[in-house]
Amino acid sequence: MANLRYTRPFTMAKHNLLEVDALNISFFKDRIETPIIKSISFAIQPNEIVAVVGESGSGKSISSLAIMGLLPKGISKITSGRLEFNGQNLVDCSDKDFQLMRGQEIAMIFQEPMSSLNPSMRCGKQVEEILNQHSHLSSSEIKAETLRLFEKVRLPDPKRFYKAYPHEISGGQKQRVMIAMAIACKPKLLIADEPTTALDVTVQKEILELLKELQKETQMSVLFISHGLSLVSELADRVLVMYKGAI
Repeated sequence: MANLRYTRPFTMAKHNLLEVDALNISFFKDRIETPIIKSISFAIQPNEIVAVVGESGSGKSISSLAIMGLLPKGISKITSGRLEFNGQNLVDCSDKDFQLMRGQEIAMIFQEPMSSLNPSMRCGKQVEEILNQHSHLSSSEIKAETLRLFEKVRLPDPKRFYKAYPHEISGGQKQRVMIAMAIACKPKLLIADEPTTALDVTVQKEILELLKELQKETQMSVLFISHGLSLVSELADRVLVMYKGAI
């Protein structure tokens, strides 16, 4: 862990890609407000990997959902603070703004690929949906790009995985499909929410190596969420530790 640096909570700089400043998020039930995220501040620069580490319930995933505009409707909201991505204020973004941004500017890999992938749709078609939504490529170009992405995430037989349904492939292979979907539109920021938790140790290492290689190649920024310091020590430039909703 010689190269691992623990970040100061917040550094204001003109070249930050993401800035989170004094962000507060609450959940509401029967008119009772429960603060979940308590005045957190941090920044991510272009071409940087920042890890957020903490035990379950510390607020890691809620913070990432806020960045994606995916906080549960009606029961949660940002009560104060600033959340800015690439100069754009995310707090006031509409659902339509987030729909245009998700996948193209900010992408996310979730913890459990089986619940994130559509079980009734072939893997190739799921990647193609992202490209259809955010690109102007022809059908044949989209298929060729999907196969190229499957090759890039080291799926051994791209044509076979293009036609496969999620239940026909392993957990590690599903996660590679999710990574292919996430990087399809070359996002500036990739959020990886405990993407290796459900995988065995060997596959965990392979996925981490893949993410690091892709980040180096594309120079995208990565927000990597985990509950293990030892896991992120091989990956992150800086680490934030969350506990009970605070950094």
